[in-house]
Amino acid sequence: MFFQHMMGILYHPKAEWNQIKNEHYSTAHVFLQQISILAAIPAVSLYIGTTQIGWSITGGEFVKLQSSSAFMAAIAFYFAMWVACGFIAYSIRWMEKTYGGSISFEDCLLLTTYTATPMFLAGLAGLYPMLWFNVTVGLVAVCYSVYLLYTGVPIIMNIPEERAFMFSTSVLTVGLCVLVGLIVTSVILWSTVIPLNYIAG
Repeated sequence: MFFQHMMGILYHPKAEWNQIKNEHYSTAHVFLQQISILAAIPAVSLYIGTTQIGWSITGGEFVKLQSSSAFMAAIAFYFAMWVACGFIAYSIRWMEKTYGGSISFEDCLLLTTYTATPMFLAGLAGLYPMLWFNVTVGLVAVCYSVYLLYTGVPIIMNIPEERAFMFSTSVLTVGLCVLVGLIVTSVILWSTVIPLNYIAG
């Protein structure tokens, strides 16, 4: 069902949100069987891309990382995405009563996970870690995730569209702050590893 929902949320989000709403999963299930898979996509892609192809800012010289260093950075990035999903879900749970919602933390986590699905899938761009290419793919994914958020909130929370719009905007603010935090963390991780542990490509 997870993969069906993942594809459905990309092609017919409104209908898929209604199906997701009627299903109930535990927090452990969402983390271990959904987020664990999605978070592995960008982490593994970046590991392969930076060790086999190398990273580049302009498309000129490519710098390859040593496998051991890239592996540690990828693991740290992987678990950082777990923390990010949990934090956003907690923020949604904390804010939702203000807007008349009444949903469980598990529902908040599902909303977070499926909303972020395009950004997780965009992590495949890490297989070719050129800065402009990854930024372009990432921006497209963020735009679609915003669309999923605004379509999903009124359905999952079962609140009027007007309040849902305001709530979605609040969630978007939190999500963008977390995204910036992940980007900064990524830059620190990879830039710390690169100067000391690279192989000229």
